[in-house]
Amino acid sequence: MNAPVRVAVVDDQTLVRQGILRLLALSDAVEVVGEGEDGDEALDLVARGDVDVLLLDLRMPRRDGIATLEALRERGSTVPVLVLTTFDDDELVLAALRAGARGYLLKDVTLDQVLAAIRTLADGGSMLQPALTDRLLRAVANRPAAPADLGALAQLTRRELDVLRLAAAGWSNKEIAAALHLAPGTVKNHVTAVLLKLGVRDRTRAVLRALELGLLDG
Repeated sequence: MNAPVRVAVVDDQTLVRQGILRLLALSDAVEVVGEGEDGDEALDLVARGDVDVLLLDLRMPRRDGIATLEALRERGSTVPVLVLTTFDDDELVLAALRAGARGYLLKDVTLDQVLAAIRTLADGGSMLQPALTDRLLRAVANRPAAPADLGALAQLTRRELDVLRLAAAGWSNKEIAAALHLAPGTVKNHVTAVLLKLGVRDRTRAVLRALELGLLDG
């Protein structure tokens, strides 16, 4: 039995924040250890050292979500951040991922989806809502390939590229294994190889890097 994931929730809208807190309280899988209404309070919560996953809104007073993510990165924080917001602008999603977010969900998701994302981040993974990934893929579909694209593409085997494309669509390792008729351990090895070759530390950044390089086009 996994220990509850210690979660802090930061959102400037009191009613929304309280609603999220009440929903999380329904589950034994998480333990809410703090709440805040802006980026400065988010930094204080993380600095206490008892937060496993930070749920963060983007549009907040004083210090917004992007600035908070950048500040956490500058401080060397390893606490994974799950952005939970109503804003689904493509550039905002990309900015949050570049700033260090490990997950990005819209507030129209279910409690089960939020809990699954929290557990995924706590276990070292990442979570990008599939609908957002699809939009990002379409947004970059017509961008011209950069000179480094061919070199990056050549580093990946055909199977690794297959795994990367399914990961970009939000599939779990188990789902990828079933789709490609591979053992879960083999998929995990392919994911590890993709991370190493693209020079990133998690699946979300692998997808972001692949989008920037045009590896998912076609």
